[in-house]
Amino acid sequence: MIQSILIPTDGSDYGKTAIAYGIHLARKLNAQLIGLHVVDILLIRGPLFTDISGSVGLPPYQEFLPAIESGLQTKADEILQDFRGQCEAAGVRPETMKVTGVIDETIIEEGRKCCDWILLAQRGEHFHIDGGAILGSTAQSVVRRSGKPVFVTPKQFREIESMAVAYDGSAPAHKALRLAAELSEQTGWPLSVVVITTDPSVGEKISKQSEDFLSSFKVNSSTLILEGKEDKELLEFVRKETVQLLVMGAYGHNRLRELLVGSTTSSVIRKSTVPVLLTR
Repeated sequence: MIQSILIPTDGSDYGKTAIAYGIHLARKLNAQLIGLHVVDILLIRGPLFTDISGSVGLPPYQEFLPAIESGLQTKADEILQDFRGQCEAAGVRPETMKVTGVIDETIIEEGRKCCDWILLAQRGEHFHIDGGAILGSTAQSVVRRSGKPVFVTPKQFREIESMAVAYDGSAPAHKALRLAAELSEQTGWPLSVVVITTDPSVGEKISKQSEDFLSSFKVNSSTLILEGKEDKELLEFVRKETVQLLVMGAYGHNRLRELLVGSTTSSVIRKSTVPVLLTR
Protein backbone atom coordinates (compact mmCIF):
# COMPACT_ATOMS: atom_id res chain seq x y z
CA MET A 1 0.00 0.00 0.00
CA ILE A 2 1.23 3.48 -0.89
CA GLN A 3 0.69 5.66 2.17
CA SER A 4 2.77 8.78 1.42
CA ILE A 5 4.13 10.57 -1.64
CA LEU A 6 6.82 13.27 -1.53
CA ILE A 7 6.48 16.03 -4.15
CA PRO A 8 9.46 18.38 -4.56
CA THR A 9 8.02 21.61 -5.98
CA ASP A 10 9.74 24.70 -7.36
CA GLY A 11 6.87 26.76 -8.75
CA SER A 12 7.69 25.98 -12.39
CA ASP A 13 5.05 25.01 -14.96
CA TYR A 14 6.37 21.44 -14.97
CA GLY A 15 6.22 21.49 -11.17
CA LYS A 16 2.56 22.49 -11.25
CA THR A 17 1.83 19.52 -13.49
CA ALA A 18 3.61 17.28 -10.97
CA ILE A 19 1.28 18.58 -8.25
CA ALA A 20 -1.74 17.78 -10.43
CA TYR A 21 -0.50 14.20 -10.79
CA GLY A 22 0.17 14.02 -7.06
CA ILE A 23 -3.41 15.04 -6.31
CA HIS A 24 -4.71 12.49 -8.83
CA LEU A 25 -2.68 9.71 -7.19
CA ALA A 26 -3.49 10.79 -3.64
CA ARG A 27 -7.20 10.57 -4.33
CA LYS A 28 -6.89 7.26 -6.18
CA LEU A 29 -4.58 5.62 -3.61
CA ASN A 30 -5.78 7.43 -0.48
CA ALA A 31 -2.20 8.57 0.10
CA GLN A 32 -0.74 11.49 2.04
CA LEU A 33 0.96 14.20 -0.05
CA ILE A 34 4.06 15.91 1.32
CA GLY A 35 5.18 19.05 -0.51
CA LEU A 36 8.91 19.81 -0.31
CA HIS A 37 10.66 22.97 -1.41
CA VAL A 38 14.44 22.97 -1.31
CA VAL A 39 16.06 26.38 -0.85
CA ASP A 40 19.10 25.88 -3.09
CA ILE A 41 22.19 26.39 -0.95
CA LEU A 42 24.29 26.72 -4.11
CA LEU A 43 22.47 29.98 -4.88
CA ILE A 44 23.33 31.28 -1.42
CA ARG A 45 26.98 30.22 -1.50
CA GLY A 46 27.64 30.63 -5.20
CA PRO A 47 31.45 30.77 -5.68
CA LEU A 48 31.05 32.04 -9.25
CA PHE A 49 29.31 35.22 -8.07
CA THR A 50 32.00 35.71 -5.43
CA ASP A 51 34.72 35.56 -8.11
CA ILE A 52 32.84 37.96 -10.39
CA SER A 53 32.13 40.49 -7.63
CA GLY A 54 35.80 40.62 -6.66
CA SER A 55 37.08 40.93 -10.21
CA VAL A 56 34.88 43.92 -11.16
CA GLY A 57 35.17 45.82 -7.90
CA LEU A 58 31.68 45.10 -6.54
CA PRO A 59 31.12 44.89 -2.78
CA PRO A 60 31.92 41.43 -1.38
CA TYR A 61 29.29 38.80 -2.09
CA GLN A 62 28.80 38.22 1.64
CA GLU A 63 27.12 41.62 1.96
CA PHE A 64 24.34 40.41 -0.33
CA LEU A 65 23.81 37.08 1.44
CA PRO A 66 21.06 38.17 3.87
CA ALA A 67 19.00 39.75 1.08
CA ILE A 68 19.49 36.78 -1.24
CA GLU A 69 18.59 34.25 1.43
CA SER A 70 15.58 36.28 2.55
CA GLY A 71 14.31 36.43 -1.02
CA LEU A 72 14.74 32.68 -1.48
CA GLN A 73 12.94 31.98 1.81
CA THR A 74 10.03 34.24 0.83
CA LYS A 75 9.78 32.57 -2.57
CA ALA A 76 9.81 29.14 -0.89
CA ASP A 77 6.94 30.13 1.39
CA GLU A 78 4.91 31.37 -1.57
CA ILE A 79 5.54 28.17 -3.56
CA LEU A 80 4.49 25.96 -0.64
CA GLN A 81 1.42 28.13 -0.01
CA ASP A 82 0.41 27.65 -3.67
CA PHE A 83 1.03 23.90 -3.31
CA ARG A 84 -1.22 23.73 -0.26
CA GLY A 85 -3.92 25.79 -1.97
CA GLN A 86 -3.93 23.59 -5.08
CA CYS A 87 -4.21 20.45 -2.94
CA GLU A 88 -6.93 21.75 -0.62
CA ALA A 89 -8.98 23.00 -3.56
CA ALA A 90 -9.05 19.38 -4.76
CA GLY A 91 -10.03 18.05 -1.33
CA VAL A 92 -6.55 16.80 -0.40
CA ARG A 93 -4.94 17.89 2.88
CA PRO A 94 -1.16 17.97 2.40
CA GLU A 95 1.88 18.41 4.60
CA THR A 96 4.69 20.79 3.63
CA MET A 97 8.42 21.05 4.30
CA LYS A 98 11.02 23.72 3.57
CA VAL A 99 14.67 22.62 3.68
CA THR A 100 17.90 24.37 2.73
CA GLY A 101 20.39 22.19 0.90
CA VAL A 102 21.61 20.83 -2.42
CA ILE A 103 18.43 20.08 -4.37
CA ASP A 104 18.87 16.47 -5.48
CA GLU A 105 20.69 15.40 -2.30
CA THR A 106 17.97 16.91 -0.12
CA ILE A 107 15.16 15.28 -2.09
CA ILE A 108 16.88 11.90 -1.74
CA GLU A 109 17.52 12.35 1.99
CA GLU A 110 13.99 13.52 2.80
CA GLY A 111 12.50 10.84 0.58
CA ARG A 112 14.27 8.11 2.50
CA LYS A 113 12.81 9.40 5.76
CA CYS A 114 9.20 10.22 5.00
CA CYS A 115 7.63 8.57 1.98
CA ASP A 116 6.90 5.49 -0.11
CA TRP A 117 7.27 7.24 -3.49
CA ILE A 118 8.95 10.40 -4.74
CA LEU A 119 7.05 12.32 -7.41
CA LEU A 120 8.86 15.03 -9.32
CA ALA A 121 8.76 16.90 -12.60
CA GLN A 122 10.63 15.81 -15.70
CA ARG A 123 12.13 19.32 -15.82
CA GLY A 124 12.48 21.95 -13.14
CA GLU A 125 12.97 25.66 -12.76
CA HIS A 126 16.60 25.51 -13.92
CA PHE A 127 16.18 23.08 -16.81
CA HIS A 128 17.82 25.52 -19.22
CA ILE A 129 21.03 25.22 -17.19
CA ASP A 130 21.44 21.47 -16.84
CA GLY A 131 18.53 19.75 -18.56
CA GLY A 132 20.53 18.63 -21.57
CA ALA A 133 23.03 16.59 -19.59
CA ILE A 134 22.75 12.83 -19.98
CA LEU A 135 23.08 12.19 -16.25
CA GLY A 136 22.94 15.69 -14.81
CA SER A 137 19.28 16.46 -14.17
CA THR A 138 17.62 16.36 -10.76
CA ALA A 139 15.14 13.72 -11.94
CA GLN A 140 17.83 11.34 -13.14
CA SER A 141 19.97 11.86 -10.05
CA VAL A 142 17.03 11.10 -7.76
CA VAL A 143 16.00 8.04 -9.78
CA ARG A 144 19.51 6.65 -9.68
CA ARG A 145 20.23 7.22 -5.99
CA SER A 146 17.00 7.39 -3.98
CA GLY A 147 16.28 3.69 -3.49
CA LYS A 148 12.55 4.53 -3.65
CA PRO A 149 10.18 4.30 -6.61
CA VAL A 150 10.24 7.64 -8.44
CA PHE A 151 7.26 8.93 -10.44
CA VAL A 152 8.50 11.40 -13.10
CA THR A 153 5.84 13.63 -14.66
CA PRO A 154 5.78 15.23 -18.15
CA LYS A 155 4.75 18.71 -19.27
CA GLN A 156 1.02 18.12 -19.61
CA PHE A 157 -1.37 16.41 -17.20
CA ARG A 158 -3.69 13.63 -18.37
CA GLU A 159 -5.83 11.54 -16.07
CA ILE A 160 -4.49 7.99 -15.78
CA GLU A 161 -6.91 5.34 -17.01
CA SER A 162 -4.53 2.60 -18.17
CA MET A 163 -0.86 1.72 -17.77
CA ALA A 164 2.00 -0.28 -19.26
CA VAL A 165 5.14 -1.91 -17.92
CA ALA A 166 8.36 -2.49 -19.87
CA TYR A 167 9.53 -6.04 -19.25
CA ASP A 168 12.67 -7.86 -20.42
CA GLY A 169 12.98 -10.59 -17.80
CA SER A 170 15.79 -8.86 -15.88
CA ALA A 171 15.77 -8.33 -12.11
CA PRO A 172 14.94 -4.58 -12.35
CA ALA A 173 12.17 -5.35 -14.86
CA HIS A 174 10.73 -8.01 -12.57
CA LYS A 175 10.57 -5.49 -9.71
CA ALA A 176 8.81 -3.10 -12.08
CA LEU A 177 6.35 -5.82 -13.07
CA ARG A 178 5.51 -6.51 -9.44
CA LEU A 179 5.04 -2.80 -8.73
CA ALA A 180 2.85 -2.41 -11.82
CA ALA A 181 0.75 -5.44 -10.89
CA GLU A 182 0.18 -4.18 -7.34
CA LEU A 183 -0.72 -0.71 -8.62
CA SER A 184 -3.05 -2.10 -11.29
CA GLU A 185 -4.74 -4.31 -8.72
CA GLN A 186 -5.26 -1.36 -6.37
CA THR A 187 -6.47 1.15 -8.96
CA GLY A 188 -8.23 -1.05 -11.49
CA TRP A 189 -6.12 0.38 -14.33
CA PRO A 190 -5.67 -2.15 -17.18
CA LEU A 191 -2.03 -3.23 -17.59
CA SER A 192 -0.15 -3.78 -20.85
CA VAL A 193 3.14 -5.70 -20.65
CA VAL A 194 5.51 -4.43 -23.36
CA VAL A 195 8.32 -6.77 -24.44
CA ILE A 196 10.94 -5.43 -26.89
CA THR A 197 13.29 -7.88 -28.60
CA THR A 198 14.71 -8.78 -32.01
CA ASP A 199 14.29 -12.51 -31.33
CA PRO A 200 10.68 -13.78 -31.53
CA SER A 201 11.47 -16.90 -29.51
CA VAL A 202 12.95 -14.79 -26.71
CA GLY A 203 9.90 -12.56 -26.84
CA GLU A 204 7.57 -15.50 -26.41
CA LYS A 205 9.62 -16.82 -23.49
CA ILE A 206 9.66 -13.48 -21.69
CA SER A 207 5.94 -12.97 -22.35
CA LYS A 208 5.18 -16.36 -20.81
CA GLN A 209 7.22 -15.40 -17.72
CA SER A 210 5.22 -12.20 -17.24
CA GLU A 211 1.89 -13.94 -17.80
CA ASP A 212 2.76 -16.66 -15.28
CA PHE A 213 3.72 -14.03 -12.71
CA LEU A 214 0.59 -11.95 -13.24
CA SER A 215 -1.68 -14.98 -12.90
CA SER A 216 -1.61 -14.54 -9.10
CA PHE A 217 -2.89 -10.95 -9.33
CA LYS A 218 -6.40 -9.72 -10.03
CA VAL A 219 -5.48 -7.51 -12.97
CA ASN A 220 -6.76 -6.95 -16.50
CA SER A 221 -3.53 -7.51 -18.45
CA SER A 222 -2.33 -8.08 -22.00
CA THR A 223 1.09 -8.57 -23.59
CA LEU A 224 2.59 -6.81 -26.61
CA ILE A 225 5.86 -7.87 -28.29
CA LEU A 226 7.67 -5.15 -30.24
CA GLU A 227 10.83 -5.29 -32.33
CA GLY A 228 13.39 -2.50 -32.29
CA LYS A 229 15.51 -0.29 -30.03
CA GLU A 230 14.18 -0.20 -26.47
CA ASP A 231 13.91 3.54 -25.83
CA LYS A 232 12.64 4.36 -29.33
CA GLU A 233 9.93 1.69 -29.22
CA LEU A 234 8.82 2.61 -25.70
CA LEU A 235 8.57 6.30 -26.55
CA GLU A 236 6.68 5.54 -29.76
CA PHE A 237 4.33 3.28 -27.80
CA VAL A 238 3.43 5.97 -25.26
CA ARG A 239 3.10 8.64 -27.97
CA LYS A 240 0.20 6.65 -29.42
CA GLU A 241 -1.69 7.58 -26.23
CA THR A 242 -2.80 4.00 -25.61
CA VAL A 243 -1.69 4.31 -21.96
CA GLN A 244 -1.23 7.22 -19.56
CA LEU A 245 1.49 5.71 -17.34
CA LEU A 246 4.65 3.71 -18.03
CA VAL A 247 6.34 1.60 -15.34
CA MET A 248 9.90 0.38 -15.82
CA GLY A 249 13.04 -0.72 -14.02
CA ALA A 250 15.71 1.95 -13.76
CA TYR A 251 19.31 1.71 -14.96
CA GLY A 252 19.47 -2.03 -15.31
CA HIS A 253 22.39 -2.17 -17.75
CA ASN A 254 26.09 -1.54 -17.95
CA ARG A 255 27.26 1.59 -16.09
CA LEU A 256 29.92 2.43 -18.71
CA ARG A 257 27.30 2.34 -21.46
CA GLU A 258 25.17 4.81 -19.48
CA LEU A 259 28.08 7.22 -19.11
CA LEU A 260 29.07 7.10 -22.77
CA VAL A 261 25.79 7.09 -24.67
CA GLY A 262 23.02 7.33 -22.10
CA SER A 263 20.58 4.53 -21.31
CA THR A 264 17.01 3.54 -22.02
CA THR A 265 16.08 4.93 -18.61
CA SER A 266 17.71 8.32 -19.21
CA SER A 267 16.20 8.69 -22.66
CA VAL A 268 12.70 7.80 -21.51
CA ILE A 269 12.89 10.13 -18.49
CA ARG A 270 13.81 13.06 -20.73
CA LYS A 271 11.39 12.45 -23.58
CA SER A 272 8.29 10.61 -22.37
CA THR A 273 4.96 12.36 -22.89
CA VAL A 274 3.36 10.31 -20.09
CA PRO A 275 4.46 9.84 -16.46
CA VAL A 276 7.14 7.22 -15.87
CA LEU A 277 7.21 5.25 -12.61
CA LEU A 278 10.70 3.87 -12.04
CA THR A 279 12.00 1.34 -9.55
CA ARG A 280 15.47 -0.11 -9.00
